[in-house]
Amino acid sequence: MRNRRDDGRDVLVVTGAGGMGTAVARRLGSGRKLVLADASRGQLDRVVEELSAAGFTVRGVPTDVSDRASVEALAEVAAGEGRVTAVVHTAGVAAATASARTIFEVDLLGTAHVIDAFEPLAGHGTSMVCVSSMAGHYAPVDREHERALATAPTDELLGLDCVRAVGDDAQAAYMLSKRANHVRVQAAALAWNQRGARINTISPGVVATAMSQAEIDSDPDGRMMKMLDACGAGRAGTPEEIAEAAAFLTGPHSLFVTGTDLLVDGGQAAWIRWHMRHP
Repeated sequence: MRNRRDDGRDVLVVTGAGGMGTAVARRLGSGRKLVLADASRGQLDRVVEELSAAGFTVRGVPTDVSDRASVEALAEVAAGEGRVTAVVHTAGVAAATASARTIFEVDLLGTAHVIDAFEPLAGHGTSMVCVSSMAGHYAPVDREHERALATAPTDELLGLDCVRAVGDDAQAAYMLSKRANHVRVQAAALAWNQRGARINTISPGVVATAMSQAEIDSDPDGRMMKMLDACGAGRAGTPEEIAEAAAFLTGPHSLFVTGTDLLVDGGQAAWIRWHMRHP
């Protein structure tokens, strides 16, 4: 028996109404019922109004991903709209604008909450994409701590030794959180596979969003942009390019892709590994 809101259209859930989330919503939302979540009610209302005016069927749900109950409420709303076939988690904060504690609560714990809340809704063909970061590939974390980040119960994550050891270093918190996103998704892939569903991460490099601009503004030496020039990209990425990657990972051409990370960074990570001169 169909829910009264279920008109047969698939449901797309997007967390984060910033540059990437809005681009994903526009790229994937046509013909679907879109459930958009953000912690900022003002930002959420603005984007919902814009998307509605553009013809999308969209419902905004204020959501704090660091709060398990808030994310579970979001999942309940999404389930009430119909069959959830795609979840793209873009909500996050950065080292330039947030404390280490907030980064861990939003980027680390928040991602785990989203994975946990939507796994019970995953069915045949469902695909989740969690937006991580290229920075996660460079977190100095050993195998033992990676295993803990991947498999510890969600409510124990903030108490892990490797998390507590970071202290107030926001950049280190960001890198560790993004690495945790990678390994958490890898570990979750088995359960999602058993449901006929898939789960992956995307790791953007520098992308032209307000969050990235804050990072650039906090970098007086222009190191980020110099690295983009050095690696040959010569520019930042666009939110639309991240949306295209999400479209691939939630679409019919990636049905054998799960439990992995897709770097979308203009070749910066490859340059860092093979060509960057290290002190």
